[in-house]
Amino acid sequence: MKLFTGLVFCSLVLGVSSEWYSFLGEAAQGAWDMWRAYSDMREANYIGADKYFHARGNYDAAQRGPGGAWAAKVISDARENSQRVTDFFRHGNSGHGAEDSKADQEANEWGRSGKDPNHYRPEGLPDKY
Repeated sequence: MKLFTGLVFCSLVLGVSSEWYSFLGEAAQGAWDMWRAYSDMREANYIGADKYFHARGNYDAAQRGPGGAWAAKVISDARENSQRVTDFFRHGNSGHGAEDSKADQEANEWGRSGKDPNHYRPEGLPDKY
């Protein structure tokens, strides 16, 4: 009976820990997807493409599973919160501000929901991206 109880307990512990390993692996892969999309956005430097890269990064990360979707949300929210802080120090109306931040979040949520990120793809963006 002790052996049976021990086996049940060990299988439960290993099952829970393997789910955590899976979640952490998905989160790491999702973070990498987000980093790749952000790097592509900076490299492309194409007017109006930031929403596409937000949607694409979130979409790619969310496709990894629950861990990837979680990582995408955490990274997107942190980026938006840091942008709100830097908005106090910038002047003008391009690429920052409450309206742009709201549009970025909509693109993030669009991607995480599994919708096609190409909805935000601007005309003329090179096929490389």
